[in-house]
Amino acid sequence: MSSTPSYENTDSRDGIRAAVVDAPGAAPRVGSVVLPPRTPGTTVVAVVAAPLNPLDLVIASGTFHSVRHEAPYVPGSECVGVVLDSDLHKPGTWVYAECHASPDTPGSLATRMLVDDDDLLPLPEGLDPVKAAAVGNSGTAAYMPLVEDAALRTGETVLVLGATGAVGQLAVQVAHRRGAGRVVGVARDRAALERLPDLGADTVVDLRAGESAQELAERLRAAAGPVDVVLDGVYGVPLEAALQVCAPRARVVNVGNPAGATAQIPAGLLRGKQLTLSGFAGLHTPLHAKRAALTWLWAALSRGELRVDVRTFPLADLPTAWRTQAGSPHAKSVVLPQDSGLPEHPAPAPTRPDRSTRP
Repeated sequence: MSSTPSYENTDSRDGIRAAVVDAPGAAPRVGSVVLPPRTPGTTVVAVVAAPLNPLDLVIASGTFHSVRHEAPYVPGSECVGVVLDSDLHKPGTWVYAECHASPDTPGSLATRMLVDDDDLLPLPEGLDPVKAAAVGNSGTAAYMPLVEDAALRTGETVLVLGATGAVGQLAVQVAHRRGAGRVVGVARDRAALERLPDLGADTVVDLRAGESAQELAERLRAAAGPVDVVLDGVYGVPLEAALQVCAPRARVVNVGNPAGATAQIPAGLLRGKQLTLSGFAGLHTPLHAKRAALTWLWAALSRGELRVDVRTFPLADLPTAWRTQAGSPHAKSVVLPQDSGLPEHPAPAPTRPDRSTRP
């Protein structure tokens, strides 16, 4: 971008309303930012729906391993919105956008956003913009590890560690829809686990405080049998247990580590079972590489085949949205920056019954 954005404590005549994090660990506030002028290769988007992701909170806290911002910045890593000014897209076009928020690049938690053209995808007609945004980062973090990295095959057994979060719930549905023979959901919240069979889980296993890897492995083995694919969203002891029940040549993909930053992986187990361990990070995956995943997710959403629990918040209520996300909700928090509410999508909505949210 051609110049540095300027940040204000309150709304300014030339600025747009935005969330602002002033320093690592500071609580976000609603202020304003003056965007740099648009240059060739960029697009101005009116932000309609901006999901709040766990990564946004970790970066803002200053504790993320690879990104830290000392100066004020606008957080937010993705959104669905409407093109206002672009050399590539016609004004009025609905798009999905990603960005790497920083002091020099304001993120998506604002009424407007300046985005590189390479970080935009046109949105298919007929999609609810809030739900389309809600399956962006979370959906790709479920789909790509299972389908592309682990190459899930029909009839295989899939174990999802952290199955009640936004990524985990979508992973259960993706595995089921992509032909898994058995899907096992694992998480701490028993009440949330009991809802997973409605999403395609064949059985669930609860994580128990103080339980050893061996004890958990015994319960996983009884529930799942040999596991072919593990989507690991927790790491730590649960991953250690899951490795013990892996079938020969199982594929394990890690996407998060709330249960701990380290795990013990015995060399004999790794080699004896010829396991494949890998990691997926959406932050380091360009949007063009996510296109196939998003195309599948949006098509499934339009057919009513994906359910996503969404909680919406106006930008003015950002502190509540932030606290809600910090509490690890079993739903997707989405900020709606436009004071007038959601603009009407130019295309008709799907005619199938809406099953993507729960009461």
